[in-house]
Amino acid sequence: MQSLNLYEPLIATIKSVKELTPTEKMFEVELPDGKRLGHGPGQFVEMTVFGVGEAPISICSSPTDGNNFHLTIRKVGDVTGVVHAMKPGDKLGIRGPFGYGFPMDQLKGHDIIIVAGGIGLAPLRSVINYIFHNRSEFGQFTIIHGAKTPSDMLFKDELEDWRKNPNVTYLETVDRPTPEWKGNGGVITTLFKKVGKINPDSTYALVCGPPVMYKYVILECGVLGIPDSHILASLERRMKCGLGKCGHCQINGLYCCQHGPVFTYTQIKHLEEAL
Repeated sequence: MQSLNLYEPLIATIKSVKELTPTEKMFEVELPDGKRLGHGPGQFVEMTVFGVGEAPISICSSPTDGNNFHLTIRKVGDVTGVVHAMKPGDKLGIRGPFGYGFPMDQLKGHDIIIVAGGIGLAPLRSVINYIFHNRSEFGQFTIIHGAKTPSDMLFKDELEDWRKNPNVTYLETVDRPTPEWKGNGGVITTLFKKVGKINPDSTYALVCGPPVMYKYVILECGVLGIPDSHILASLERRMKCGLGKCGHCQINGLYCCQHGPVFTYTQIKHLEEAL
């Protein structure tokens, strides 16, 4: 779904709010007349808080999750600060969906490794839910997830389900373990040694996380033998207007909001500013 005028937001309603961490909340959003957003995993919307401003937000729900969609929002500025104070029934403006997301049809029939660091789990949750809804269409499924501390982990109830789910290999770590933490301690790349044997040519790695993570995760994917064209990185952090007009997300001749936010490593490996 896109509004006829891409500069004009649709008036949407917040249906529910769930606190995930002290700084992140997940908002369920309903479009007018119950319309579907029509997004694909990895796309984003431009969210307007009327009278305050606009911000690009990744969609964290799968198109298979129902008519409404979810946005996981970190409180980092004026717009997101106001949104965090909103309640069910409050109104937001929504433009989009925008961008080139993860090519799910292309990924079908292949083994998938998800590599999610911090809030990078939010856009990848859309992919994860999509695969769970269509599990028979994908091969071996692995989720590698890292957070700063146990309290920073998003979607904690869902993580518990993934730990128990026989249809996925779920690996997790925290950079700074607490005394109560019983799992792996260390940066996310320490989990790659637990992945085991893979068929590199039939494996895709989908990566999203803090900027410092990409270089080292891509190196580990290379150690596993995964081809550059099979490493898909979301650079959604760079976007602003969503329409390729402001230039904020430009990387040489590419615009993240138009040509991305999902790129293959082949596309960006020689662009110095990309990672």
